[in-house]
Amino acid sequence: MTRPEFDSNAIIAELNERGATVVISQHPRRLKSRPLDREMYKWRHLIENFFCKLKEFKRIAMHADKTDKSFSAMIYLAAAVIHSR
Repeated sequence: MTRPEFDSNAIIAELNERGATVVISQHPRRLKSRPLDREMYKWRHLIENFFCKLKEFKRIAMHADKTDKSFSAMIYLAAAVIHSR
């Protein structure tokens, strides 16, 4: 099974059309390298790691809460626990 290629020209072109800033790492075999805002990439990495930590909480990963309000409360609680570590 091949993994999806997020660094494809088609995906980047569509994101540019939508006005999004592309902040993804480049495939090492890319023929023409794109400029990468390293400072923005650091922030992206930080946020991505936070979502990984949130998914350590089973109720969040499994979407076990029945209402949006209780799910939101669980996110806040998990974020507080993560921040206190």
